[in-house]
Amino acid sequence: MGRLALLQGADPAALEKAARHARCRSCEPGTVLIDFGELSDDVYFLLEGAARVVARTGEGYEMILGDLSPGEAFGELAAITGQPRSANVTALHRSRFCVLPGPAFMELVLASPAVSLRLMRYLADLVRSRSERLFELAALPVRQRLYAELLRLSRGRGKPGQTAERVVSPPPPHHVLAARIGARREAVSRQLSDMEKAGLIDASRSGIVLRRPEAMRAELDAALRGAERAVNALNLS
Repeated sequence: MGRLALLQGADPAALEKAARHARCRSCEPGTVLIDFGELSDDVYFLLEGAARVVARTGEGYEMILGDLSPGEAFGELAAITGQPRSANVTALHRSRFCVLPGPAFMELVLASPAVSLRLMRYLADLVRSRSERLFELAALPVRQRLYAELLRLSRGRGKPGQTAERVVSPPPPHHVLAARIGARREAVSRQLSDMEKAGLIDASRSGIVLRRPEAMRAELDAALRGAERAVNALNLS
């Protein structure tokens, strides 16, 4: 367990004690690991595979918050607060993970200053990223929200310095992109078609190539600045 990013630098005795409470398991794709409203407080550490985090509004609308990769932890909020689960986490592929009961996790955190600091930084980053996405959802039209998500999901294409192009591969289905940005699938499909006609992207079965990511970033930044000015004007009125 000491090799997991969140637990690096843990007090050795506390880590050994926590390891005695840990249970490692495997699961198939589609397995629900955590569900909305559950009263459990276990903390999960993903060892292999991938999982998806989904939030749900009071009206039952679901939005994808992100995907988890090996080495990442989830479920820590319930362990800290004792409140019901606020999200659903479902395995995307066959996965392996370790489960640590909430009290054992908190005992480890309190006994290890390095883990406490790493957890605080992780939660601060989480709050920042969720706040950014919430602002995008509230202030930006679908087009710019789609820009933001494609830029987040993309990686550089080719050797550094050779091209500014980026690629999202494998390409997410349109309904998944829609769930990531709080939009309807039809609206996302229409925007992707318009972006392709404008030469901003090339979409295929192998990936979505961002031909002009700098133009997308510039338009997104301009939209964000405009939204911030509008919010500031409302606050001053």
